[in-house]
Amino acid sequence: MIREGINGFCMALADSVPGVSGGTVAFIMGFYDHFIGGIHNLAFGNMKEKKEALKYLVKLGIGWAVGMILAVLVLSALFESHIYVVSSAFVGFIAGAIPLIIMEEKESFRNVKKGILFGILGVILVAGITWANGRMVGGTMNLGQFSLQTGIQLFFIGMIAICAMFLPGISGSTLLLIFGAYIPVITAVKGVLSLDFSYVPCLIFSGCGVLTGAVTVVKIIKVCLEKFRSQTVYMILGMMIGSFYAIVMGPTTLEVPQAALSLGTFHIIAAVVGVVLVLGLQLIKEKGSAK
Repeated sequence: MIREGINGFCMALADSVPGVSGGTVAFIMGFYDHFIGGIHNLAFGNMKEKKEALKYLVKLGIGWAVGMILAVLVLSALFESHIYVVSSAFVGFIAGAIPLIIMEEKESFRNVKKGILFGILGVILVAGITWANGRMVGGTMNLGQFSLQTGIQLFFIGMIAICAMFLPGISGSTLLLIFGAYIPVITAVKGVLSLDFSYVPCLIFSGCGVLTGAVTVVKIIKVCLEKFRSQTVYMILGMMIGSFYAIVMGPTTLEVPQAALSLGTFHIIAAVVGVVLVLGLQLIKEKGSAK
């Protein structure tokens, strides 16, 4: 129970900040296949598999919920006021995670011919979406004033974001950031926690999109990991590399846009902290494996 709760808590901290996915944390801490398998069995397994998956996911979900609530209460203000520090920290987190994932999947990465094109595709996908967002998204959504158009938009954004959360590459928060929905969603969740229920209708649409996307994508991911693992891990690596660009451009998508992260605004200490965090997750994984 405690171990699964800690795993979920760590996933939530990653999911709440643009640039890192809960999938990355799950991959580094060694429970990614269990996580994907659990969701798959809950949706498509027999009754016994459903019960086992439900027990596991409830434990994981409790930790995730605690982590997400704490993150929303703290990070909504931190992200606005210290954007360059937070961005630098997650540049370090991803930089530290990449070599660990390569070592974890070294057998898969040996099939360079099979995977290299998928790696390039992953980079292009993330960097391309980020680039396009800077030219297409305008204005900020006000989730306190519900409209059917906003609800439908949030439904599809939720579908796409949850797909990213399951991949150890680009995070769901990064995609929310790309589509200009990160700050509105964080503000809405914080508002509901403060008993402002005007945000509830928009969050319901977003939640329905998340559930729809989760059921749809988990089957695809499981098949890819089992039958096309080399291509999948190369694409994951490419998406992680591409997410550097998403983090760098993150400040430009805030409600009050700021300049992109640069060498002048990069915080080396925060980046080092990010690397240390990912190494700490690796140590937790190794200790757990030893036991």
